[in-house]
Amino acid sequence: MTDTALALGSFDGLHIAHMKVLSSAASCSAVAVLFDVPPAMEMSGKRELLLPLEEKHKILENMGFSVEVLDFSAVKDVFAEDFLLGLYETYAPRKICCGFNYSFGKGGKGNTEKLKAFCNQKGIELCIIDAVEMDGSAVSSTRIRELLKSGDIRSANKLLGRDYAVKGRVSHGDKRGRTLGYPTVNFMYPQDMCEVKHGVYATTVMLENNEYCAVTYVGKRPTYKLDDTICETNIIDFKGDLYEKEITVNFRRFLREEKTFNSVDELVKQIYNDIKAAKEEKL
Repeated sequence: MTDTALALGSFDGLHIAHMKVLSSAASCSAVAVLFDVPPAMEMSGKRELLLPLEEKHKILENMGFSVEVLDFSAVKDVFAEDFLLGLYETYAPRKICCGFNYSFGKGGKGNTEKLKAFCNQKGIELCIIDAVEMDGSAVSSTRIRELLKSGDIRSANKLLGRDYAVKGRVSHGDKRGRTLGYPTVNFMYPQDMCEVKHGVYATTVMLENNEYCAVTYVGKRPTYKLDDTICETNIIDFKGDLYEKEITVNFRRFLREEKTFNSVDELVKQIYNDIKAAKEEKL
């Protein structure tokens, strides 16, 4: 038996309930065991991540965890007992931590009851974290995705414990924003990330260790009719060339629905009001 504690879970989003599981695993040698893709998404074929795997990896390492990423397609047909035995033979853990609804093994047949029996047999300490509630409902990745899709960014961020963010490489657009007096940086909304409600948001962007207030539009531009969803950001009071650079946009608050404008003047006036609202959000 080693001094290793295992934290088991999909950890999609590393939200505040996940942090309870992870904090319970804090020890001299803590290992987070997760899948490359959350099993439910792998089974459905639809990706709606709350956090890219590389970002998840980085956060966990900064918390002091070693990270074991399992290839779900390679282990999805492994029986529950064999899955647990594999973890035991690899890590000989002193402690295992997971959420109340953790499932594992072929068909998701493994549950906390089976895990409890296994730990009793092997003399492993087991810590099962109950549901974490906020505002009367359990915190879950599913709930956070629903909030993002409805535009309730503030509530989603509260459950995440940080701002929801998407990352992309700035591409050359049609430079229409520059002609309007409000230059923007554009990138395609990441297809594997949960898509927020289309509209305009108060956001922030980190550039060279400086945080900038920003306004971000997510959608397909009803005025100009695009085929794919874009993330179009006006970084307030920033001057410089960001083409081909990777930036992260942090969502703070939903400002308004997307709309079609009847004139350029009407669009420019609305952009001015959006920037004013975003600055007020930052204060």
